[in-house]
Amino acid sequence: QVQLVESGGGLVQPGGSLRLSCVASGSIASPNAMGWYRQAPGKQRELVAQIGTAGTIKYGDPATGRFTISRGSAQNTIDLQMNNLNPEDTAVYYCNLVQVQLGRMDTYWGQGSQITVSA
Repeated sequence: QVQLVESGGGLVQPGGSLRLSCVASGSIASPNAMGWYRQAPGKQRELVAQIGTAGTIKYGDPATGRFTISRGSAQNTIDLQMNNLNPEDTAVYYCNLVQVQLGRMDTYWGQGSQITVSA
């Protein structure tokens, strides 16, 4: 099993910035991919950004030009720097880890971190 713990959510004004962090622990395999998804009320969960162990990065449409994902200084951590936030970014942000171990692909999710962008 893998546990994911998120931190850094909260309330921010339009145009502001926030930084999310996620720490993974447990039976972590390498290579893997860690990332962030978000889900707004009444909408489907969507990809924000993903980074692989080799450093390959993929951004979803919401992140382009405003968000930056990176591997943290500690092992098995990722950060998401979010700039120029707007009310449409209000959602629950979930940390995600995908790995293949013993021929099986497993996906793990954090509990979610609420981000609210409002004046």
